[in-house]
Amino acid sequence: MDNDLFHKLPVPKLEDYERFVGAETIDRIFKKIQLMQGMHITNISSTYYGGGVAELLSSLTLLMDSAGVNTGWRIIQGSPDFFTITKKMHNALQGDDINLTARKEELYEHIIYQNVLRNHIHHDLVIVHDPQPLPMVRHYKKKGPWIWRCHIDLSAPNQKMWNYLVPFIEMYDGVVMSIPEYKKDLNTPQFFVMPAIDPFSIKNKEFTEEEVMQRLKHYNIPTDLPLVVQVSRFDASKDPEGVIKAFQIARKKVDATLVLLGAPATDDPEGERIYESILHHRDERIIILSHEDTSLVNALQQKAAVVLQKSLKEGFGLTVTEAMWKGTPVIGGNVGGIKYQIQDGVNGFLVSSIEETADKIVQVLGNPDMAHRMGKLAKQSVRNNFLLTRLLEQEIDIYNSYETIYRVRT
Repeated sequence: MDNDLFHKLPVPKLEDYERFVGAETIDRIFKKIQLMQGMHITNISSTYYGGGVAELLSSLTLLMDSAGVNTGWRIIQGSPDFFTITKKMHNALQGDDINLTARKEELYEHIIYQNVLRNHIHHDLVIVHDPQPLPMVRHYKKKGPWIWRCHIDLSAPNQKMWNYLVPFIEMYDGVVMSIPEYKKDLNTPQFFVMPAIDPFSIKNKEFTEEEVMQRLKHYNIPTDLPLVVQVSRFDASKDPEGVIKAFQIARKKVDATLVLLGAPATDDPEGERIYESILHHRDERIIILSHEDTSLVNALQQKAAVVLQKSLKEGFGLTVTEAMWKGTPVIGGNVGGIKYQIQDGVNGFLVSSIEETADKIVQVLGNPDMAHRMGKLAKQSVRNNFLLTRLLEQEIDIYNSYETIYRVRT
C-alpha cells in the first residue's frame, strides 16, 4: 500500500489525536505499533453498516493502516434465513430462549463454510467479531493468532446456546469481551477491552449550529421544544416501546419532542418488524425514523436536551459514548457497559424502569444548569477514557503478546 495516500487524502492519522490525548500517549502507541510493522491483519464481521461493531471497525482499521500496519476487514455473506438464525443466537447469548434445532445448526455452519471457501485467510492475525462468523476458525490452518471479539452482553447467556458455541470459541487463541462481568469458564484466555469512538468521524466531529439545523430541517424535525433522543437499532433489548412510554409520562410535566432514530442493518432481520410495531405511537411530538445517516445522528445528539439509551441488555453502548462526547447528558439503562460510562447523578443518570426514566427526563429538562454541568463532565470522561487511541493501545498490547508466542513457535 502507498502510505503517501494517507498524507494526500483526508484520513485521520494517529498523530492527529495528539490534541485530544497528548504527545506522550501518541509516542507510546507509535513505539508499540512498530512491533507490528510488516504484519497483515484482517477483521471478520457480519455487516459493514448499522451498529457499534461496524462503527468501530470503520475507524479502527483505517487508523491502523495509517500507522503502517496492513489491516483489512471482511464481511460474511448469508441468506435471510442465516441472519434470522444468527439474530436469534445473538438474543439467546443475551439470555433469551431459543429453539436450537439440528437443522438450524446445520444451516448456520453450512453458510459459514461457504464463506470460508470464498475468503482466503492467510493473515498474521485474525479478529472475528461476534457469533455470526464464529465457526470460521475451524476450517483454517492458522498462520498466527485468531482472536474472537464478542461485543454483546454475555452476563447471563442461554445455557444451551452457550454450550453449542463453546467448542468453537475454544479453538481461538484469545477472547476479548467488553467488561469483566462477561467473563466465562473457558480454556481460552480472556481479555476485557471497552470500545471507543472516533472523534474525527462524521458522527462525532463538531458541527456548527447551521449544519445541525440543516440536517434536522431535512427530516422535518422540529426544534421549538427540547429534544429527547434515542439513537439505536430497533431491537427489543433497546426497549423502544419503554422509551415511548417513559416520554409519554414525562410530557405530562414538561413540553418536549421525542425522536427515536434507528438504522437498518443487513444482519438484523428483526429490526424492520420492531420498527413497524411502534409506528402507531407517532404523533407531532413523537417522531420515529429509520435511516442510515451518520450526520443526522450527530445533529440529534448535539442538539438534544437529553439522550436516552434505555437498554435492557447492552454489551457496551457506543451511542452513550457518542452523546457524552457532544456534551449532552445521557439517561441510560443500568446494565452492561453503560454502567462503566455513566456515573449516576454525576455525568448522567442510570435507570432501571420506565417510571424512573420519565422522572429523570423531567429532572434534566427542568434543570438546565445541572444538565450543562453533567454534559461537561460527560465530555471529559470520554476524552479521558473512551477515545479510539485507548482502544488501539489496549488491542496492540494483546496482539503483540500473541505475536511473541507465535514467533517463538515458528
